[in-house]
Amino acid sequence: MAIPLNPKIYLSPPHMGEYEQQYVREAFETNWIAPLGPNVNAFEEELAAYTGAAGAAALSSGTSAIHLALKLVGICPGDRIFCSSLTFVASANPILYEGGIPVFIDSDPDTWNMSAGALRRALEEADREGNLPKAVIVVNLYGQSADMNPILTLCGKYDIPVIEDAAESLGATYEGKQSGTFGRFGVYSFNGNKIISTSGGGMLVSDDLEALEKARFWATQARDTARHYQHSEVGYNYRMSNVLAGIGRGQLRVLNDRIQARREVFGQYRRAFESIDGISFMPEADYGRSTRWLTAITVDERVTGVSSTEIVDRLAGQNIEARPVWKPLHLQPLFEGCAYYPHEEEISVSDRLFSTGLCLPSGSSLTPADQNRVMDMVLHTIAIPNR
Repeated sequence: MAIPLNPKIYLSPPHMGEYEQQYVREAFETNWIAPLGPNVNAFEEELAAYTGAAGAAALSSGTSAIHLALKLVGICPGDRIFCSSLTFVASANPILYEGGIPVFIDSDPDTWNMSAGALRRALEEADREGNLPKAVIVVNLYGQSADMNPILTLCGKYDIPVIEDAAESLGATYEGKQSGTFGRFGVYSFNGNKIISTSGGGMLVSDDLEALEKARFWATQARDTARHYQHSEVGYNYRMSNVLAGIGRGQLRVLNDRIQARREVFGQYRRAFESIDGISFMPEADYGRSTRWLTAITVDERVTGVSSTEIVDRLAGQNIEARPVWKPLHLQPLFEGCAYYPHEEEISVSDRLFSTGLCLPSGSSLTPADQNRVMDMVLHTIAIPNR
């Protein structure tokens, strides 16, 4: 008889609490099940208040929020958009939706986020060629804000709008201000694996309230103000449902608790691994506070005797979900031929992070016993490499 595996440990599962059902129950009791309603309005107001943004538009996904942000900055077919390379494909797919051309920017080794040096070279070259980008999409990776001041200074020099993809960093801060509120538009995701979840959903934030109204118009099929159904522009089915917004309102009430829990998970990993030669953690930049949405490490195979992929495979064999660091977008077949600017002329930081990095289970509901299972397996794998 086969011996059953231990229960599955997920990378970043949803963590429901006591408030979500209250708001969902209200939606059912009032029959507000449609993709509009009191919960949607309240979630927008509460999220804007939490982040300090002037306004917010609740949408069906973070991807749709990026798409609408690109439309709001006026992207046209053939326009170039600069984008972080070390990120999930959703950061750049909307560029293709509108016929734009992605140009990818490497990471800084001290933050893992967009390299200001690489961005400077890219912008200087684009200026010389008379082909500046329509926008720059800056991604805040694994719960940490990018170093926004030099990025904003560079983009301001050329009058280029910044779209801040804060899908992974809701609740993180930069110089005391919430991530996602530095660019012309900010984007959050409430996908099932995010620090708070509506199962699927996103939010577009901005201080430009008129632009947010335009986003809402596009997101509800661009229906004109008329007695009958009339449409003068292309629209999208991008609005969040009142039920999911209720879940989001409940989740938002405990966001700070979820951040603290994930930081404590990170602290346990750090105490377990910090003395091991060959294992390093994603740095926390001194300009802000990371949520540690995911605990990300790098593994030097020359020192540990095992690679990051071997550790991922060994964990999988014990029913533990871990993931490699994002495969950089400039290495993806979808974006073959797109321009890429490394951190330094001959040094690509994102390539190195992809080849050596992995993310460990980091959920805010991770029990101490399950985290011990993860840590024991990592330590066991390093001590007994598969040769």
